[in-house]
Amino acid sequence: MGVQTDKIYSLKQKQMKEFMFLFRQPNYDFSKTSPAEMQALAKKWQDWAGGIAAQGKLVSHGQQLSTEGKVLKAGGIITDGPFVEIRELLGGYIVVKAENLDEATTLAHGCPVLDKDGSVEIRPLFE
Repeated sequence: MGVQTDKIYSLKQKQMKEFMFLFRQPNYDFSKTSPAEMQALAKKWQDWAGGIAAQGKLVSHGQQLSTEGKVLKAGGIITDGPFVEIRELLGGYIVVKAENLDEATTLAHGCPVLDKDGSVEIRPLFE
């Protein structure tokens, strides 16, 4: 790249915003999934996230979330497990960078959670 091209690329990178992808799926019992199926699913996730990383748009892999937890509500009410009242599970997240919400939404296409009737919530992060 030349000096002018480097400046244009640098300006474009600075204009990008960060978005969090939250992966939600129905409360799925993975204990009935064979090791081969789990390996294939892991490869789908790696390939999908790797494609985003190859574009230079993956900021953070995030971490898989445990199914254990507690919920604290107003009035000091504590319930066991974050999924007592909902039928879906928040399984994890990643952070990506994109020019706008539409581009971030395009990056979310192909996410393996969609194969299991899940969803990807795409949220801009405040700068």
